[in-house]
Parts: sequence; C-alpha cells; structure tokens
Amino acid sequence: MDIVITLLGKPGCHLCDDARAVIERVAADTGVRWEERDITRSEEDTRRYWEQIPVTLINGVQHDFWRVDENRLRAAIEELRGR
Repeated sequence: MDIVITLLGKPGCHLCDDARAVIERVAADTGVRWEERDITRSEEDTRRYWEQIPVTLINGVQHDFWRVDENRLRAAIEELRGR
C-alpha cells in the first residue's frame, strides 16, 4: 500500500515549519512519500482548515492538527502497513 503524508499549511506559519521538519524526518525514516499543500490556494481548504493549521493528512484522512506528534505519526504509518 502506498502511504502519503500531506501537510496543509500556509506561508509564514512557524508551526507549519515545525510540522514540516517532523514530517520530513518520519517520511525519510519510513520510506513514505510526503507532500505539502498551501491552503491559501484553495477557498475550500482555507475555509475548512484555517483555524487548524498545520494539518496532517495520511492518505487524505485527517490525522493531526496544530502540532505533529512524531511517535503518533510513526505509529499510524506502521498500523497502515500492517493492514
């Protein structure tokens, strides 16, 4: 199963910078792909996620918001791999 982590954020967001560092590390360690999406490029994303960024999705499903817990992210990836 392909696993993709998506970071939803916006420019100038220091919490997004922190989340990016964690996601990059976890993705590199686990060999999963990750991508970043700027919520300001979509009215729907802006409306839906403005109060929660950074938001982490795994395979399109919301996993976390505000802060990325590295251990929780790793556990979620391992759980998906075990299915």
